[in-house]
Amino acid sequence: MAAEVSAAVAAGATDMSQRKKKKRSERQVSAALASATCALLGTSMAPPADAQEDPNWDFNTSLLYYGEDGDRVQDLSFKSLTTRRFTDDRFLTLGLTVDTLTGASPNGTIRQDVPQTYTRPSGNGGYTIPAGELPLDDTFKDTRVAISANWQQPIGDRGLGSLGFSASKEYDYLHTGINARYAHDFNQRNTTVSAGFAFARDSIEPVGGAPEPFTPMLEIGNTSNRLGDQDKDILDFVVGVSQVINPNLVVQANYSYSNSQGYLNNPYKLLSLVDPVTGDTLERPAVPGGPSHEYRFEGRPDERTQHGIYTQAKLNMGGKVLDTSYRYMTDDWEIDSHTLDVRYRWPIGERSYIEPHVRYYTQTEADFYRLSLDSAQPLPEFASSDYRLGNFDAITAGLKYGWTTRNGNDMSVRVEWYTQSGEVPAGQLIGNQASRDNYPDLNAVIVQFSYRFSR
Repeated sequence: MAAEVSAAVAAGATDMSQRKKKKRSERQVSAALASATCALLGTSMAPPADAQEDPNWDFNTSLLYYGEDGDRVQDLSFKSLTTRRFTDDRFLTLGLTVDTLTGASPNGTIRQDVPQTYTRPSGNGGYTIPAGELPLDDTFKDTRVAISANWQQPIGDRGLGSLGFSASKEYDYLHTGINARYAHDFNQRNTTVSAGFAFARDSIEPVGGAPEPFTPMLEIGNTSNRLGDQDKDILDFVVGVSQVINPNLVVQANYSYSNSQGYLNNPYKLLSLVDPVTGDTLERPAVPGGPSHEYRFEGRPDERTQHGIYTQAKLNMGGKVLDTSYRYMTDDWEIDSHTLDVRYRWPIGERSYIEPHVRYYTQTEADFYRLSLDSAQPLPEFASSDYRLGNFDAITAGLKYGWTTRNGNDMSVRVEWYTQSGEVPAGQLIGNQASRDNYPDLNAVIVQFSYRFSR
């Protein structure tokens, strides 16, 4: 991602003297900005290297904790990127990520003034939500293991090409993908144009099987509305240009295209079927082991096309580095989003720095997003109450402290706070829904420790 690129570039500068920074920063920043195109596609670019100074192996590791309030999602993630440098500026980069997720996630239904009982996604049990509380599914537990490999080498005198592979496995999800990129330098290597693509085939294997859209949640043991495993394909293209304006300023612009086809539903998300007057979820006839109310599984389109514009500028001001970026995304689900990211690196002596960071994100809702289903109306073609498809704003703010050890290794600690707030359009609210908290705020803390060393 662009934020990771920015951090890596700035980190590489901390282990140099001021004289060497001025001499080599232009090359480092330019290379890093060019690699952002590849980062958008999920590939890896090798860090800038001096064949006569740098060791053959570079290890970049991190341990990250992400925790939401209210006993919601908790994530502990380990990530390692290992780069092997060969002669003639050829690089092999190997990646490993292990994520462990636990906690509770909103199941998509609305609050009620009475307790609500649900069948678990597996169909082998149930759970009950107390009156007035946000319905959370506490079965959210998973471990993801992801690997990647990328080969990068010069092509001719001015070109740079890379090929990559990625795969990941979760309990109910399998991803495999390939990617490629080519970059070419012009204008005395002050201008770089690049193009890349990525293709992924994902297999979704939901617990209990993928439910048929808009079918009701059934009693324990009844899986008659399940479709089995599903697939989706994702094709991405990115083209970009980076330009060295002067020894202290580098800018970049990218255009990205993404097309997803296949099963795009979240198999665990539900919608409440509500009374057209009160807005309360309809009670379900009492069935042993069955849910207490009428719930329907969501249904999304089977295709999504996204377009994105990304710009970045990095300015060196006497050792202080200002890194700003802006991203605009739009898709045929009618979601428009804007992301503004600002980082400011302030050196402390020769071996350490602090870096404040602020990120603002906002998006509009999908055209099929709705809080609930009106029982007096025919079922729509598509509908989802997933809050991630709704209208919301999010702010991330934090501080990073980094330092270089006496043996030249880089270490850093990052602490950030994330807050998200949204709203449901008034036109969607029915009866009692207007008096309830339909889109509760989300707050989370992020703590990351990183360690980079060479051998």
